[in-house]
Amino acid sequence: MNENSIQNTLKSLIDQTYQVEEQYKALNHSYESLREFTRDIIESMGAAIWVREGDKIKLANTMATKNYEILSLIDPAKNAQEIQFGDKFYAVKITKKDKNEIILATDISDEKRSARLVSMGAVAAHLSHEIRNPIGSISLLTSTLLKRADDKSRPIVEEIRKAIFRVERIIKATLLFTKGVRINRAIFSLGALKSACEAAVSQYAYSKEIKFKFENFEGEMNADLDLLELVFSNFLFNAIDAIEESEDESGEVALRYAFEDGRHNFYISDTGVKIDPSVVFEPFKTTKLKGNGLGLALSVEIINAHKGSISLQNEPKVFTVSLPA
Repeated sequence: MNENSIQNTLKSLIDQTYQVEEQYKALNHSYESLREFTRDIIESMGAAIWVREGDKIKLANTMATKNYEILSLIDPAKNAQEIQFGDKFYAVKITKKDKNEIILATDISDEKRSARLVSMGAVAAHLSHEIRNPIGSISLLTSTLLKRADDKSRPIVEEIRKAIFRVERIIKATLLFTKGVRINRAIFSLGALKSACEAAVSQYAYSKEIKFKFENFEGEMNADLDLLELVFSNFLFNAIDAIEESEDESGEVALRYAFEDGRHNFYISDTGVKIDPSVVFEPFKTTKLKGNGLGLALSVEIINAHKGSISLQNEPKVFTVSLPA
């Protein structure tokens, strides 16, 4: 083989090497792209995913890493199961491939909560229907008894009437919550809303000395007066209960109105105990000594139906209800 042949052969080998290198780079880039694409899919699935070989974790997405303790609760002998971890519920599916186990844990807490609320709502609605008629009769008889009571008996009958008023409101709220909120708008004066709130407070039973302040209720708005009265009386009652649960012998509740930036804003504050924000708007869940946890959840539905919003700050403790004009 002459020198030219050797050089040509060498040049051909070098060119082939470059070609192989370029093909390797392209293949490696494709592999990395596929790996990144697969990782993105796994991350976006909204579930915790582990790939396990024996006791060794070969792959885990971010959600799986954050909830690693779930693995200890999973029974490897069951391909499908449901587990509870803290206050969360997970549906677990195990798929076996060769020596690997693919474990998928999907958070089903919202579905469980919705099913529980539907069940509780159905029971509550049934009980409310059953209770409404006898409570109506008792209320009528109490009103008659109050007219005939002497000065000594009148305070006792008044307390009975206030207790019945509370039960009637619970029944009304429960039926409204289970049937759904429909608003009937009409123009009314804010003074009418103030009077309705004052009347509701006068019917509520409490033992401490509480000062009530209703400020700036001037002007008009277009909304459902009956439903808004229910909303604000719920807030006022919760404020009273918060003061009752505090260590102070007295307290103050304030409901202030302001028209700001084209919105009707209401500010409800009290000097009672603080509220746990994690449960304050959840139906049938409450940290109060009194109450069923339904009032504020229903208030949220009513305000949402009005295209408004409710917010809470605890330092100082103020609820803000904002409604569009």
